[in-house]
Amino acid sequence: MAVGIILRDDLVFIALRKSNQDQGGLWEFPGGKCEPSESAEIALVRELKEECDISVTECSFFEEISHDYGNKKVQLLFYRVTGFEGNPVGKEGQEVRWVPISTLSSYDFPEANQEIVDVLISNV
Repeated sequence: MAVGIILRDDLVFIALRKSNQDQGGLWEFPGGKCEPSESAEIALVRELKEECDISVTECSFFEEISHDYGNKKVQLLFYRVTGFEGNPVGKEGQEVRWVPISTLSSYDFPEANQEIVDVLISNV
């Protein structure tokens, strides 16, 4: 899965997973599954357009996380998104927020995202 850490100054964009989704009720960095034969970066650009209505103009690989939830394993490729056109919104009806990076620990994220949250906070 390709995941975007959308940044603007000292703020990061997060979205709340709907209660009927896996890991529902938890906050996340937007992104989604890579289609067959699609690179993670191309998937990221596509997913952020579909979910948040932004066009990515600048991104860079940040970190890869593999996590085993017991009932499923996930491999997440995180990208810092530092350039984009448009204003991100919750196009799929999800609640979204721009939050100061320093406050990320007050939001509940899936376990697989926690390492990224910790790294972002430590770099503030």
